[in-house]
Amino acid sequence: QVPLVESGGGLVQAGGSLRLSCIDSGRSFSGGSVAWFRQALGKEREFVAAVAWSTGEILYNGSVKGRFTISLENTKTAVYLQMNSLQPEDTAVYYCAARTGMAIHTTPIQYNYWGQGTQVTVSS
Repeated sequence: QVPLVESGGGLVQAGGSLRLSCIDSGRSFSGGSVAWFRQALGKEREFVAAVAWSTGEILYNGSVKGRFTISLENTKTAVYLQMNSLQPEDTAVYYCAARTGMAIHTTPIQYNYWGQGTQVTVSS
């Protein structure tokens, strides 16, 4: 399995910012696509954003568009999620996921590899 490691979560006040990182310590993300999902307590896992490595195509969930930015590190070993203007409804465990195909998908079942998650808590 490809080990993905997320970091950067924490507690922040509403309106604040956090930057999540996803490191692929197994091999590069090259040729595939990478996504961020989140899961709030008692809710289903929800698509947040994704990027296709080879085409540069990016897709956002409408609820985060304009506030969150997904980006790739030039060495192809890290993906970032910059989160601005955070709101209490953004509170969740955030997961990085990767798939070998270059097409972007918004459903968790399409992704082969997952990290352990990082908690983001936004206080009002």
